[in-house]
Amino acid sequence: MKNKLTLLFVLLGYLLLPMSMSGTTGALPQIGTALNASGGALQWVVTGYFLTASSFMLVAGSTGDLLGRRRIYRFGAATFAVGSLVAALTPSILVLDAARTVTGVGAAGVMAGGGAILATTFSGAERTRAFAAMGTTAGVGLAIGPTLAGWLVGALGWRATFGVFAAGGILLLAGTFAMTESRAAQRPRADRLGAVTFIGGLAAAMFAITQSSRAGWTSPLVLGLLAAGAGLLIAFALVERRSAHPVLDLSLLRNRQFVGWVLAGVVMVLGFGGVTSFLPTYLQGANGLSARDSGLVMLMSTAPMLVLPLLGGRLVNRGASPRLLIVTGLLLISAGNAWLTSLHQGIGAWQLLGPLLTTGIGVGLASGLIDAQAMNQVDQSRAGMAAGLLNTVRGGSQTLVLALFGSVLISLLTGRIGAERAGQVATGKLAGPGHDVLAGHLTESWQILLWAIAALTALGAVAVAALLSPSRTPCPQRAPAVPAAA
Repeated sequence: MKNKLTLLFVLLGYLLLPMSMSGTTGALPQIGTALNASGGALQWVVTGYFLTASSFMLVAGSTGDLLGRRRIYRFGAATFAVGSLVAALTPSILVLDAARTVTGVGAAGVMAGGGAILATTFSGAERTRAFAAMGTTAGVGLAIGPTLAGWLVGALGWRATFGVFAAGGILLLAGTFAMTESRAAQRPRADRLGAVTFIGGLAAAMFAITQSSRAGWTSPLVLGLLAAGAGLLIAFALVERRSAHPVLDLSLLRNRQFVGWVLAGVVMVLGFGGVTSFLPTYLQGANGLSARDSGLVMLMSTAPMLVLPLLGGRLVNRGASPRLLIVTGLLLISAGNAWLTSLHQGIGAWQLLGPLLTTGIGVGLASGLIDAQAMNQVDQSRAGMAAGLLNTVRGGSQTLVLALFGSVLISLLTGRIGAERAGQVATGKLAGPGHDVLAGHLTESWQILLWAIAALTALGAVAVAALLSPSRTPCPQRAPAVPAAA
């Protein structure tokens, strides 16, 4: 019973926390009006949460290995609840920005701690089922999270919505009393220098990526942040090599199987992240669909995620090859992107069903396998570190994919219609004279980008297959026979 309650509250965290980000995105216009805010200060309500959540994942996971995974989860839930409550009561945009930044730190504790708790609570077939349930929960959040969060903002207002998230954080905090504490056998001193250089380096790099669409990749701000991030991350690697108890044990990256599963997560985000975020704007701009109708179309790709993660876990427990399943899933994502190049102005929903469903099936298979199989490559003393690294890589990949998708799309359009209109057309703003011509250019740019994603995803699948291949050890030579003594 205790294990079931643990699973329930961990899954609730994986459902609630992503909604806190997607729901806030939809609330920005209301927040801007209420607090007289705009521009960077308003955008930081989302950016601050995302940056701290992603940057603190690895540190939170590694700290959980030392101090206790439940303790880190409990700290994260409490921080998330307090930050959301302050956001609900905020008198100004500056207080809201600070509260959301702190809330992101809490989210990192819940996400990294939750994955580590599942890895240490369950084993064998039960662990596979638990992580498959986590993949299903993430699919539910992806499918209905933005819609449900948007409904909360529309029905209750943005302050009450933050209040709902605060109540959810309190519920997660209460759930920690049903969990069993676990930690590494030894409790060495924390690697503070490693933590500081990693958080600073990753935050600088990710902030540069988020600013690239506004300032441009060649702007002094973006280049300076990228240089600072690269320098700090190099310093982090040097620190970790000399640390007796590092935040990230670099020997993890010498584990070919573990790296293969981490790469599978990156390839999955590459093949799905950008299309999910940008295709609704294409459908609204080129095809004239409403926001509601374009959201319903996207359910074609997210619906398989409600079932397939559990199915993938069940197949593994019945003896199916995880390597075969993950490579199949990634190749389906590649095929879905290639099929989606049939995109054209006026395309009907039924014509989108095939490519979107194919992509969704691939993501559903992959999302139910990656975490469980990656954690199987790591001993329990480093479960928090591994869970934090997985979440960090996924979050960073999502940020990079979104920035690159938008940047490449705008670059392709700039060569056709000029820089002045490219940004507007890329976001679906095609109203006015020449709508059909602009829609044609947008479609051609989308097709080029989709072919590139399909090719990169297929190459990624091949690389994952190579990394996950069984290690070949030479057969020992048989010793020559010794004649029996007379």
